[in-house]
Amino acid sequence: MAKSLVIVESPSKAKIINKYLGPGYKVLASVGHVKDLPKKGIGIDFDNNFEPTYEIIPGKTKVIKELKAAAKDADTIFIATDPDREGEAIGWHIKEELEGRGKNKKIVRRVLFNEITKHAIKESFKSPKDIDQNLVDSQQARRLLDRIVGYQVSPLLWDKVRRGLSAGRVQSVALRLVVEREREILAFMPTEYWTLTANLSAKLPPAFDARLLRIEEKTVKTTDFNPTAVDGVIADYGVKKNEVHIHNQQQAAELVKDIQQQQFIVSSVTKKEKKRNPVPPFITSKLQQEAARKLRFPVKKAMQVAQKLYEGIEIGEEGLVGLITYMRTDSTRVADSALEEARGFIGQQFGGEYLPEKAIFYRSKKGAQDAHEAIRPTSVLRTPDSLAQYLGKDELALYKLIWQRFVASQMMPAIFDQTTIDIKAGERYVFRATGSVLKFNGFLAVYEEGKDEKDEEDDEQAMKLPLVESGEALQLNKLTPDQHFTEPPPRYTEATLVKALEEKGIGRPSTYASIMTTITDREYAAKKESRFVPTELGMIVNDLLVENFDDLFNVKYTARMEEELDEIEDGKLKWTTALAEFYGKFTKDLEQAKLNMRDVKRQEIITDIKCENCGSFMAKKFGRYGEFLACTNYPECKTTKDLAKVHDEVGEETHAEAAEETCENCGRPMAMKRGRFGQFLACTGYPECKTTRKIQKGGAIAAPTIQLEELCPQCGKHLVIKQGRFGAFTACSNYPDCKYIKQETTGVTCPEDGGDIVAKRGKRKTFYGCSNYPKCKFVLWDKPLAKSCPQCGARFVVEKWKKDGSREWRCLTEDCKYKEEVAEGDAPTEDKEGSRMTA
Repeated sequence: MAKSLVIVESPSKAKIINKYLGPGYKVLASVGHVKDLPKKGIGIDFDNNFEPTYEIIPGKTKVIKELKAAAKDADTIFIATDPDREGEAIGWHIKEELEGRGKNKKIVRRVLFNEITKHAIKESFKSPKDIDQNLVDSQQARRLLDRIVGYQVSPLLWDKVRRGLSAGRVQSVALRLVVEREREILAFMPTEYWTLTANLSAKLPPAFDARLLRIEEKTVKTTDFNPTAVDGVIADYGVKKNEVHIHNQQQAAELVKDIQQQQFIVSSVTKKEKKRNPVPPFITSKLQQEAARKLRFPVKKAMQVAQKLYEGIEIGEEGLVGLITYMRTDSTRVADSALEEARGFIGQQFGGEYLPEKAIFYRSKKGAQDAHEAIRPTSVLRTPDSLAQYLGKDELALYKLIWQRFVASQMMPAIFDQTTIDIKAGERYVFRATGSVLKFNGFLAVYEEGKDEKDEEDDEQAMKLPLVESGEALQLNKLTPDQHFTEPPPRYTEATLVKALEEKGIGRPSTYASIMTTITDREYAAKKESRFVPTELGMIVNDLLVENFDDLFNVKYTARMEEELDEIEDGKLKWTTALAEFYGKFTKDLEQAKLNMRDVKRQEIITDIKCENCGSFMAKKFGRYGEFLACTNYPECKTTKDLAKVHDEVGEETHAEAAEETCENCGRPMAMKRGRFGQFLACTGYPECKTTRKIQKGGAIAAPTIQLEELCPQCGKHLVIKQGRFGAFTACSNYPDCKYIKQETTGVTCPEDGGDIVAKRGKRKTFYGCSNYPKCKFVLWDKPLAKSCPQCGARFVVEKWKKDGSREWRCLTEDCKYKEEVAEGDAPTEDKEGSRMTA
């Protein structure tokens, strides 16, 4: 009997679906895309209505061969790739390869499911469909647009800046947001303003704070200043006629003096009930933002962990189980069966007062694919606690977030009692105090959405107010003037950049992870304290693209292109029409850019800085590691130095003291330079003197090289202590002619070949290995000590550092249980490493 062939994207998905479908089906995995545009050549026939050329992806020939062999014996082929544009395109390419022609033509059907559960999969096979050509066309249009931009703009950047750079239709717009935010910060003019806070007591406790709200019917301004400057001096703060700005200490002091003479009387007490509604279950972008805020997950990691939860985890006797619905979605729709299960769970676990009269339905944003569902647990009965023993730390954290948000989305609103007290101080001044008390926690019993920045609501909930009556006299305990300065807009985190991209309609949540990765991998932006800071390279690339392709790398235009892709998906627009409109505009910009784009690579700007070696003027140039100064007398004089900046590429201050450093070998001044690993000091006597000095993490300049009395065993020259990427090390002073490096020995013999066990520097930490590597690959993470085991007599033990900062000695012999706590002062060592690593 012929089996039906089912094709999915991932092997783990294949395993679980095969279990649910039974013996009549054979399930295989394509392992992602099987065909794509060629690696060489653009692969688009512009003269033939943008006809693309697709090739089997290198490495996928074997997969196609296996699928074709299985398809021969199948009566029906079911495409069960992911339920989105990308999955549809993968299915379309698989169909092209397997369908066949004439008598050998196979029946190929499409099955869709949003969760990998037995019920969802069985139901999908009851109503198979055809491949959705509109979805395929939409994905194909996106792929061709990205290929056209990347393939034709990137070479311009190679020629004008440096090789290896890239431009992307969406990636470059995201970079533009990061660069423009940085320039907003640099151009920001802080505004000084003062607030006055009165600490007051009523008849009943507690004492409370009230802030000055109005002076003679004018509101005290504390936000939304819009200063304008003339010749660098602020001329106008943007204060309206009905506002007053307390702008300096003298003005604040005068107000304090006057207000202290006034009587404080409660003018009004307003109490009202305030509701806070639950938020919808996750869509992709909201999951990425919340995972970044609460779990500190980068967008890429959040999607990888979600993929695991979707494709299935081994859960005890249940075996492989898909724990969440499909994680690439912009719909907040939830299946009726899931709503029913959630409502039953809430009623049972929390009680009837937490359960709304009817299920809550959330409206999806415009253009959302409502065939999908929101991201939710496949069963709310699988609580995070019940799965804790089966999930890894990251998997459990993300599952808990998804589970809590979904359950909370079907619960009652939280209710707060909000009290606002207005207080008159004499005839001129009004103070206000606002506090709120949680009356009913509702959905907050399960989940509260994270915030990017603190807001007034947090202050309200922290404020406890006494019971007061209108007309009641209050006692002034203290009147405090506080100085403030407005702050520039914050740099983007991954969460806030995703939020900005989503709000502006740029890209799709499924592409956000690759955007974040690309702008950092290409060194267009670095991260400082988890926030994106554009590098000098990023700013230059952005400026070149905006100068020459402003209408292409433009927020509104990119958002409009996304809308057109949605229209193609809905069958309202032909993909070739959209591409023709884009390409006509693009080719004009491209031709102009080829003629007019600034040649940064070859550009020289003569400065008034003189070369310390020959006295010629120095020119500003752009190299592999950014801008630098070079002597105009090149090639006779090859002096270069790093360009002095107020801040380096990740916001750290550069070091003025670098100019005062002199070379310890020849006495010449040291100059700041930039290389593969960042800034460093180099002797201005190069190439005669090749002395360099490292700039350590945190900004300190590394100590100069120290010559030792000990001689090199290979060439007889003195050994020296140098500073390298990973700290101090001992090497021959005759480098590079002699490359001897002294290894730190432990005094312990290798148990496998009798060599010495020596300390070695890894990428992240010190480890210990045999001196006869690579012949012997014995390796330890813990430092071996020349101390025999008191229990089994092993030749050495290791010193292990624990998380609490204490250490212990351990034996590595398999059956030996020797452990001994080490007292302070016993055989001290500075290495705090992990556990044994096998070679």
